[in-house]
Amino acid sequence: MHGIIWWIVVGLIAGWLAGKVMKGGGFGVLMDIVLGIVGAIVGGWVFGLLGMFQGAGLIGSIFVAFVGAVILLWLVRLVKKA
Repeated sequence: MHGIIWWIVVGLIAGWLAGKVMKGGGFGVLMDIVLGIVGAIVGGWVFGLLGMFQGAGLIGSIFVAFVGAVILLWLVRLVKKA
């Protein structure tokens, strides 16, 4: 349970950062943060499956969550355009 709470908090940060990087989608700050939380969970899961994340602390967690959030935002915006 502690791990999920950690990814949610990190996801808030990563979603905000991903929203700043992925400008022009029209989702707004709140939706970017929500997608960041989900992206953080997805990013943590994917990196864990690949064996690439070994618990690198706060910065590593934010990086993994940021990558997951950017991918998720990109996919959602791609679907939204179609």
